[in-house]
Amino acid sequence: MLTVMDCDTIWDNARLMTLASSAAPLRIIAPGLIAAKGGRIIYAGLRREAPALDASRRIDCEDRLVTPGLIDCHSHLVHAGSRATEWENRLAGASYEDIARAGGGIVSTMNATRAASEAELMVQSRPRLEALVAEGVTTVEIKSGYGLELATERRMLKVARTLGENCRVNVSTTFLGAHALPPEYAGRADDYIDLVVGEMLPALADEGLVDAVDAFCEGIGFTPAQTERVFKAARQLGLPVKLHAEQLSNLQGAALAARYDALSADHLEHLDDDGIAAMAHSGTVATLLPGAFYFTREQKLPPVAALRTAGVPIAIATDCNPGTSPLTSLLLAMNMGATLFRLTVAECLAATTRNAALALGVPDVGMLAPGKWADLAVWNVSEPAELVYRMGSNPLHARYWRGR
Repeated sequence: MLTVMDCDTIWDNARLMTLASSAAPLRIIAPGLIAAKGGRIIYAGLRREAPALDASRRIDCEDRLVTPGLIDCHSHLVHAGSRATEWENRLAGASYEDIARAGGGIVSTMNATRAASEAELMVQSRPRLEALVAEGVTTVEIKSGYGLELATERRMLKVARTLGENCRVNVSTTFLGAHALPPEYAGRADDYIDLVVGEMLPALADEGLVDAVDAFCEGIGFTPAQTERVFKAARQLGLPVKLHAEQLSNLQGAALAARYDALSADHLEHLDDDGIAAMAHSGTVATLLPGAFYFTREQKLPPVAALRTAGVPIAIATDCNPGTSPLTSLLLAMNMGATLFRLTVAECLAATTRNAALALGVPDVGMLAPGKWADLAVWNVSEPAELVYRMGSNPLHARYWRGR
């Protein structure tokens, strides 16, 4: 007797790009079929090889390209205020460091975010997330780091969780208390790290608001020794770490992150060979942020060829933030990754799906394969390169989150 598998939904007549194999990320399966039950994929492959299936809903994709839902694995989209004036000053010649040392930069956003209520943060942040969702994003990382004290950091993380529920998107929350030194701790960076590791992180982790822990290891941020204190505290709480590393200088932050088996090291314009080797050994993902590179008019390129040769997985993200990358388009970030960093189309698509999932430590997204969430993006394109090629164009036909 023929066994029939029950499922909720079948997507039929599709051109599937499953991203399930790193060896052939752009392999197209056609005519393809996906079946899901309870929001998870039970089959993804050629229609002719599918088991007998019985579904209450069948969707004809009409030969459209279907990919995993996109993943933005580095964002600071929950914040209040704008820094357009600072950007204007940079156009006039001021550097990012000049602005930060004059009380602008992250501290400027800190003041606006501290003053905002939870409701106000929701109102200001939701359009940024909705812009990503409208381009097929189904998973997004949202960092704290504009409170720099417990109450506001908590408020940011709670808003991030609520946004995920309201916008039907997987939100991975990252505690970035070690983002900048708040004015009340001027000249007392070690004391502030005491607050981060002794009060803020334990409290927020205990409340279930933290999925990972990040820090800004930089001359205008925190030293490697201070960063390592944050990593040790995260490890004691069983939380994975990641790091803003080698953006403006080389403090060996990526190598430090790799020693703690970091999920990712991000930015990496000044990454050296030792850092690359350490990341390759630990499996740490290199998350590149071309929006920030473009917006700050950086000149030093991240070492893409060396990362590629070493086999370090590469992810791309928007780095959506008010000061250095007010970008809410992951499609444009892919185009920038190809144009500015010379990534291939295949690398860009893997960087915003399979590798981005690695950068967040979320194994059940980023591919179309049995057991993964049925997070899908259906595109009106004739070939995958169009997703990277166009600027200011959104070819999304439909987005499905957990099968819905």
